[in-house]
Amino acid sequence: MDVWSDGFFYVNEKGHVAVKPVSEGELSVDVTDVIAEALAEGSTLPLLIRFQDIISSRVRRLNHKFRDAIAEASYDGEYRSIYPIKVNQLHEVVAEVLEAGKEFNLGLECGSRAELIAALPLVGDVHLLLCNGVKDRTMLNLMLNAQVLGQQVLPVIEKYSEFEQLMSLADQRDMAPRMGVRVKLSTRGSGRWFESGGSGSKFGLTVPELMHMVHELERRGIADKLELLHFHLGSQIADIQVLRAAVREITQMYADLCLRGLQIRFLDVGGGLGVDYGGDGDNPESSINYGLREYANIVVFAVKEICEERGVQTPVLLSESGRALTAHHSMLVVPVLGVHRPDSPPMSQMPVDPHAVVKRMRQVSDAIKNIRNIGMLFEVFHDAQEIREESEQLARLGYLPLDHLAQTDSLYWTICREVLRLLQIEDLNPPPNEQLELERQLTDLYLCDFSVFQSIPDHWAIKQVFPVMPLDRLDEEPTRRAQLVDLTCDSDGKISEYVSSNANRSWLPLHNFKQGEPYYLGIFLVGAYQEILGDAHNLIGRVGEVHVYASADEPGNFWIEEVIKGISIKEMLSQVQYFPNDLDRRMSELIRQKIASGAVKPAEGMRILNNYVKRLDDFTYCDADSSPGQVSP
Repeated sequence: MDVWSDGFFYVNEKGHVAVKPVSEGELSVDVTDVIAEALAEGSTLPLLIRFQDIISSRVRRLNHKFRDAIAEASYDGEYRSIYPIKVNQLHEVVAEVLEAGKEFNLGLECGSRAELIAALPLVGDVHLLLCNGVKDRTMLNLMLNAQVLGQQVLPVIEKYSEFEQLMSLADQRDMAPRMGVRVKLSTRGSGRWFESGGSGSKFGLTVPELMHMVHELERRGIADKLELLHFHLGSQIADIQVLRAAVREITQMYADLCLRGLQIRFLDVGGGLGVDYGGDGDNPESSINYGLREYANIVVFAVKEICEERGVQTPVLLSESGRALTAHHSMLVVPVLGVHRPDSPPMSQMPVDPHAVVKRMRQVSDAIKNIRNIGMLFEVFHDAQEIREESEQLARLGYLPLDHLAQTDSLYWTICREVLRLLQIEDLNPPPNEQLELERQLTDLYLCDFSVFQSIPDHWAIKQVFPVMPLDRLDEEPTRRAQLVDLTCDSDGKISEYVSSNANRSWLPLHNFKQGEPYYLGIFLVGAYQEILGDAHNLIGRVGEVHVYASADEPGNFWIEEVIKGISIKEMLSQVQYFPNDLDRRMSELIRQKIASGAVKPAEGMRILNNYVKRLDDFTYCDADSSPGQVSP
């Protein structure tokens, strides 16, 4: 937690998860208090909590680290952070980023027509707006219009055809357009998205294309309009040395162009500033080997060194950091609805005249009490496995009655529980395969009120890990091995890997679920990409959310600025062309037919219809008051 929370989240003296959203102070907010206040104001679970102050804190941290590096290096230039709105386009998030970035001259980046339309009014004529991605004539015209208005909008050329089209549109207006260019470097990225960099990357000009573009600008006498040089190594750069190599490569290109006479103003090192999701340096897909300070130092010192060696002016430095600014501010609260345990309590009553396999399994169960060494423990476990397989085969052939099979299976799980307990006492390193297999088999399934596909789609799609933990009872030892499963009907609707210090990360230590008592789990670092990528799988839809600000003048040190309710069933159905009026009409016709045929009485039919219509206004997630409860004791 100390690693992935980056100082924002901790466990307080009550055993609750708390947050310190303001970097400059010790103001603390108990997350359980926020949940209680949100529910009192009409929110429903699951619930997305946005700690808006964390966005401001992350913006300040990033810019201050670059200011510190610039001062330490005596860098003759400045740094500006750029927020790519694709990471989280929610207006409140973008507005918070811009507000926090005012003193740092922060800018935005867009990559689609809709994002461009959204960003143009936000940047005004103050903030820099970089336009990446595929650009058609409509988008390029919008960018040229913005330049006519005096806005700082730079189309970043990704394909040579874009440059040709931009110049054609500019010629029609008799204007010289400002622009930037993305270059394909030989340096490749690191981590999951390493293919975003290097010569095989999706976007960017090759070096020959870059020089062809420069020649054309020089021929036109407008080489000074090329203002920005850009590269991108891909999201979540895992290895800082890869960034160092890329920065040195792009700076050499920058120096060559400057010595040629071009007046490039900005050097954009792209996105990729990583977030440490797992705190495990051995897993480059969920962790990073650097912090903000080292990241800033690498960029500033590498650029300064080469510029001094080549005798060129140092540029204004840009980085397009989105994940690092927004991931921490948002967390998902999910209630546990019930638990299924594979190792149910043993059956107390033996069948009359038990089958031979039942007797043999009982003998193995008794033998485990006299185990004297690990070898004997493994032997007993293997015997139990063999007997269980035999019992299942006999049952398939019709030679083992159901009650005898149930007794055999119950004894098997009793043996498994005891074998695992003894293996854990031995604390073997590395744990044997038998222990890993037993941990997998003896893992509870905690049924939770959420959808993996909606709220953390990156976990399902690319196996991205997200920190998950209970939000209270953290002063109690968690005694159960658990795996979280969601509401959906899909077998992969579950969280299959956890941030954990355990060797086996396929399960999470949780507390015993107490029927009738709320037990909330938090899924953290979901503020980047997840809510934007979420889809309508199973028609479960958007969760409710609250926007929280810290304040020492308020009870609990916080206040809720806005409550956004989750999507209703009728709203969700309308998105896929099931309209409430039509559904109501069809159900009414069905019930009238049943009443007319005598299948139901009129009063009962109307009760059924009214209940159906009423449910259209419900939210798409489970009602906690009618949850399934503990599926298996």
